[in-house]
Amino acid sequence: MGKVTGFLEFERLEEGYEPPRQRLKTWKEFVITLGDEQAKVQAARCMDCGTPFCNSGCPVNNIIPDFNDLVFQGDWRNAIEVLHSTNNFPEFTGRVCPAPCEAACTLNVNDDAVGIKSIEHAIIDRAWAEGWVAAQPPAAKTGKKVAVVGSGPAGMAAAQQLARAGHDVTVFEKNSRIGGLLRYGIPDFKMEKSHIDRRIAQMQAEGVSFRTGVLVGAWPADSKVTNDARETIGAEKLMAEFDAVLLSGGSETSRDLPVPGRELDGVHFAMEFLPQQNKVVAGDKVKGQIKATGKHVIVIGGGDTGSDCVGTSNRHGAASVTQFELMPQPPEEEDKPLTWPYWPTKLRTSSSHEEGCEREFAIATKALVGGTGKDKGRVTALKTVRVQMQGGKLLEVPGTEQEYKADLVLLAMGFTAPVGTVLDAFGVSKDNRGNARAGTDDEGGYRTNVDKVFAAGDMRRGQSLVVWAIREGRQAARAIDGYLMGHSELPR
Repeated sequence: MGKVTGFLEFERLEEGYEPPRQRLKTWKEFVITLGDEQAKVQAARCMDCGTPFCNSGCPVNNIIPDFNDLVFQGDWRNAIEVLHSTNNFPEFTGRVCPAPCEAACTLNVNDDAVGIKSIEHAIIDRAWAEGWVAAQPPAAKTGKKVAVVGSGPAGMAAAQQLARAGHDVTVFEKNSRIGGLLRYGIPDFKMEKSHIDRRIAQMQAEGVSFRTGVLVGAWPADSKVTNDARETIGAEKLMAEFDAVLLSGGSETSRDLPVPGRELDGVHFAMEFLPQQNKVVAGDKVKGQIKATGKHVIVIGGGDTGSDCVGTSNRHGAASVTQFELMPQPPEEEDKPLTWPYWPTKLRTSSSHEEGCEREFAIATKALVGGTGKDKGRVTALKTVRVQMQGGKLLEVPGTEQEYKADLVLLAMGFTAPVGTVLDAFGVSKDNRGNARAGTDDEGGYRTNVDKVFAAGDMRRGQSLVVWAIREGRQAARAIDGYLMGHSELPR
């Protein structure tokens, strides 16, 4: 490494944030990226460890020590080349990835991990500013046609890889803009959508075609989440027109809350609430938008989606925001000798929490209470009870019943499966979680039981991270290329 003793000399420096009072007035990103010299110092903390566990901790296997060393040396141009060799979209992961690589960092055993995510963020932002991110059209075309259903990070990564291999790729998206849950599930204050738009332009220059507002198969009639489809295409048509089909839609079946009062107005899935605001920020008109303005908001679910609901509600001007988590409050610091190099369970406080939010742990919702008079049919409160873990089960604690005022309840308890109608349209077999049954790169190359139909991302593995989706898309592209050509030179 460039600075062998760097980890002894320098402290970890986090990226900065604009003050909450300032950032709550806008939907813009508010993270202050490391400057060139700051990134160099942080890269110097990377140890010359014998086995860089960060590589295996990263789902796309970023070559982290190498790009850290290049940043330390001031060779930013080669740093982006190394980063792009494993990750098509580091501007996405540099903003929204929870950084499992940092949990696996060797320095994290007894010190603060290297700030890998912030260095990645700095590299890609520098690359865009310098004009180093350019289209890479293929030298020759294969004459093969591939349909990619779903334009989230898995579909985008697969499409880009396949196009660079010389195939004619068409991406189908049911909504009016490309990006899938990356565009409609992640608030703009965490990732502005101009980052997606730049990649779309690059991919179009590489030969990828995008068709928006097109639903492949059918949409569940009982779905509370809408789509912008203006056209429907049957699976048979895609199978006839394309040499291979990749199903790469997101996990969009939200986990529900089956308690009395669920039918009341004012109770919504997070994926009813968040996409509407993203559309408004993009300039779309949304009739009857769900707003938290002046309301007492309860967010049920303690994960990232719940945190996004908190940040969005605060920007709407909610009267109060409270987030419920069923599990007990985790420790503030993990037991590193026990958990390293794996992803630890510990208390994580997001930037949205810091903007204003009460957090309640070990709490379960017993019922949603409706109002009377002018509030009849609308939610006005929640009945709750505290729970505790006993014998591996969460049991109610007697005498802890409580009622919380609520004008808006947002269900952010995760997602159970992709939209089943898409898989049904192609006749794809499902696993016991409702995901497409398809092997990994070592187990059949992401192929389903239907000839020339592949699956990747949330569609195959279930709800997961953006970085996992990129990995799956890249590996599925290699599998499809090998299927079409008999071999593949695309990276694993």
